[in-house]
Amino acid sequence: MFGPQIPTVTISEITDDTYLLDVREDDEWTAGHAPGAHHLPMMELPARLAEVPTDGDVAVICRSGGRSAQVVAYLMRNGWDQVRNVAGGMGDWAAAGRPVLDSDGQPGQVR
Repeated sequence: MFGPQIPTVTISEITDDTYLLDVREDDEWTAGHAPGAHHLPMMELPARLAEVPTDGDVAVICRSGGRSAQVVAYLMRNGWDQVRNVAGGMGDWAAAGRPVLDSDGQPGQVR
């Protein structure tokens, strides 16, 4: 009735091999993001779909999990099957003690 359930992944399940896709806005990314993450703002996704790999695990992250869940649903409708929503988003990432860097590579903050 409500469509497919959105698959999720916890912060602790994300490995160095996981393609971490950050779909937050530019100002959020600049303030603080996960090292190694790939930035693709949610609203730019349709035009930049080819940038998202189809041959491995993709974890989608935003601030708290709402926008990233929408992106996961969109990717699933467009043929991605190894895509997961990061439960709790960047808020949980930072709370778990995972590194957050600003655009200059210095300690950042989640906005």
